[in-house]
Amino acid sequence: MTTNIQEIDGRIVVSLSGELDTAAAPDVESALKPLLESKGRDVVIDCTELEYIASSGLRILLSILKKVQADGGRVILKNVNEVIRDVLQITGFIKIFEFE
Repeated sequence: MTTNIQEIDGRIVVSLSGELDTAAAPDVESALKPLLESKGRDVVIDCTELEYIASSGLRILLSILKKVQADGGRVILKNVNEVIRDVLQITGFIKIFEFE
């Protein structure tokens, strides 16, 4: 699992690649800590290369969403494949995230 964070057009863009499973979650959570300091900026999470997400990964996304929204920003999931979209649908997360 790899993560990449960059700023593009005033938004924070995170690219996730691989499987966000229980084993990868602690490293991913640590890598994404800077997002908790987004200071009201929008966060785009690019899921183009995300192959799988476990409940621990969903927990990470939810914690980012809560913090970013509390600071006045938005979290947008981008390029979500059908497998990930199905997980989001089953868990109800599809209703709380924005998509691009």
